[in-house]
Amino acid sequence: MADVFSPARQARVWRDLWIALAETERDLGVDVPEEAITAMRAARDEVDLARVSELEADLRHDVMAHVHHFGELAPAARAYLHLGATSCFVTDNAGLIQLREGLEIVRSRVIAAIAALAGFADRWKELPTLGYTHWQPAQPTTVGKRATLWLQDLLLDLQQVDAVLGELRFRGARGTTGTEDSFLELLGSGAKVDELNDRLAAQFGFVGTYDVVGQTYPRKVDHRVLAVLAGIGASTAKFAGDVRLLQSFGELEEPFGSRQVGSSAMPYKRNPMRSERVCALARHLCALEIDASWTASVQGLERTLDDSANRRIAISDAFLCADAILQIVGNVASGLVVHEAVIGARLARSLPFLVVERVLIAGVAKGGDRQDLHERLRRHAMDARTRLDDGASENDFFDRVAADAAVDLTMGELKRLADPSALVGRAPEQVESLLRDRVDPLLAAAKPGDLDPSELRV
Repeated sequence: MADVFSPARQARVWRDLWIALAETERDLGVDVPEEAITAMRAARDEVDLARVSELEADLRHDVMAHVHHFGELAPAARAYLHLGATSCFVTDNAGLIQLREGLEIVRSRVIAAIAALAGFADRWKELPTLGYTHWQPAQPTTVGKRATLWLQDLLLDLQQVDAVLGELRFRGARGTTGTEDSFLELLGSGAKVDELNDRLAAQFGFVGTYDVVGQTYPRKVDHRVLAVLAGIGASTAKFAGDVRLLQSFGELEEPFGSRQVGSSAMPYKRNPMRSERVCALARHLCALEIDASWTASVQGLERTLDDSANRRIAISDAFLCADAILQIVGNVASGLVVHEAVIGARLARSLPFLVVERVLIAGVAKGGDRQDLHERLRRHAMDARTRLDDGASENDFFDRVAADAAVDLTMGELKRLADPSALVGRAPEQVESLLRDRVDPLLAAAKPGDLDPSELRV
């Protein structure tokens, strides 16, 4: 990802654009000698950024500094470099190439994170755990089913990445204000201008150009891309936040190296540092969406320049941030540790309360009065809850109910009503369905390298 946005890579893409422009102009009748194109091709990889910096200090124009440097290396091409073009021919078309290449890397990282979460969900699809709503104990779910909530968010993000990749178009050679006037003058007809743009778009792997542009491609495109990256930030922050919470409960734990130090002052600590880093970076990534929407909103008339410095920071930041986040998420998801005993104990503490309705129905089935039983169970539950709040380690609700002759249920009957595996509904089946229908086909179609693990510095 760093290479995609590096100055050296950008300089070479600009040169590719200048070479393609000159070649296509020649093919369409402009007098560009073969010697000029040969010289450009020969000098394509000779990028001296220090020399570019010297020229820019003098010219105060980044694109012209590169034009002059390229001309120094390919003097036979000087008269034909950048012919008919404005700066945005290279800056914007290269920017669209960066967006596409960056999204392709992000797509690969999302697939890797999905694969890691899918493996975790499948392994733990049947393990009952205490479910929460409002961060309060609710009906049981399974560890694997909870992981599918994180997994589905990333599947939705992947859909958005694919949608944006499918929407991206080339700016092409459109002139200073997007009217194509300079190229109409060079080529002599609108049909040739269209052919120029069609050929350029195809040469750089795009299905076409935007229907109309000003000086730049629409900055709405940048916002669309950063909104998708921010969505990934939101999804991964939710995942990492849940891991941090569950690690505080002692139920799950992110990977922790055998010699890793959790705290300089407290040697016993195993802090969720990777998940905390995801949340920190995701906050920055989500904030960058606002940056892009604001930039799009102030592009007056055909274009202003107050987007340029901003975009050089915001877009590269967003991609680098998303790339880092997804690598950490894949690493955490592939190494999550499940503490089954803690999960079982926490579920057992709340489980008697979670089956009160089942107990009520069973008591009525034995001939009890529903309203009388409801009141008795309410009192037993409140007394058991008070005892827990006062520090008791175990929930004695079932003991109280079993001792109440009016309820007429034995301890064995109560425990059968509270079998955790019978209380998770279709959770295991839902995990299997999501993996079978959505994840398995995706992973089967993954490209080589999509599923490579990431090694992190912690």
